[in-house]
Amino acid sequence: MNVPEKPKMMNYKRHLLVCVGPRCSENGESQSLFDSLGEKFKAAGIDSGESRVKRTRTTCFATCKSGPILCVQPDGIWYYNVTPANLDRIISEHLVGGQPVEELIYHRGPDCVFGIGKEG
Repeated sequence: MNVPEKPKMMNYKRHLLVCVGPRCSENGESQSLFDSLGEKFKAAGIDSGESRVKRTRTTCFATCKSGPILCVQPDGIWYYNVTPANLDRIISEHLVGGQPVEELIYHRGPDCVFGIGKEG
């Protein structure tokens, strides 16, 4: 019996999930945001090493309002209305600085490490 080769993955500190589904943003804004992440991560110094942020496209989070929407794991932070300017804030304040952008959060996961209360 052939056993498939085990996949390999580089270490990362956080995982950014970006919904690029058609109901999350009307004109492909989510895909454009996702496409910009490589350069933005490199400029912020979070594309490699101990601070590396992995990024993944998803097709639906089933919360199809006020997109683009993204989720930062393992932090359990869910952001809405992620415009290019808001994405820059999320990268600099949360992914680099370690402080979530409170006014853009619409949900906190069950094991959220930031804050005392949970929203949602």
